[in-house]
Amino acid sequence: MSRIHQLDQIDYDILGHLQADGRMTNVDLAQKVGLTAPPCLRRVRALEEAGVIKGYHADLSPEALGWPITVFAMVSLRSQAESDLKAFEAHVAALPQVRECHMLNGEIDFILKLVARDLPSFQAFLTGELTSAPNVASVKTSLTIRTSKSEIGVPVHG
Repeated sequence: MSRIHQLDQIDYDILGHLQADGRMTNVDLAQKVGLTAPPCLRRVRALEEAGVIKGYHADLSPEALGWPITVFAMVSLRSQAESDLKAFEAHVAALPQVRECHMLNGEIDFILKLVARDLPSFQAFLTGELTSAPNVASVKTSLTIRTSKSEIGVPVHG
């Protein structure tokens, strides 16, 4: 991310509104942050170019699309050599069921968030794609029972 300028309160306001509603029109956004449309659009484009805004997406319902099961998998590798870490990351990047992959500090090397259509398909994925992957020493999984909070993005304030 290359910074083009220091973020000011208007930038933070823009980011907060867009994070809450990425489909907001530029005219509506400009009105909410106290600008006219052209300078507001220039600021949004500058935030995009600087990498502060990484993209826009729709927040889809996994359940409505047939992915009702969410699992967190804690993966330990046999080797933590950089080439082995990158190979594991490449392996899981190719697996559409894996929605997030985070390398951790400590006993566990990676935590994955994955989705499944049902328990049999989760088990097949676990044994066929995850535990059998090269360099995987162990995998511990926890199925999500309920999600009480799921917020996108980060806290935005100036």
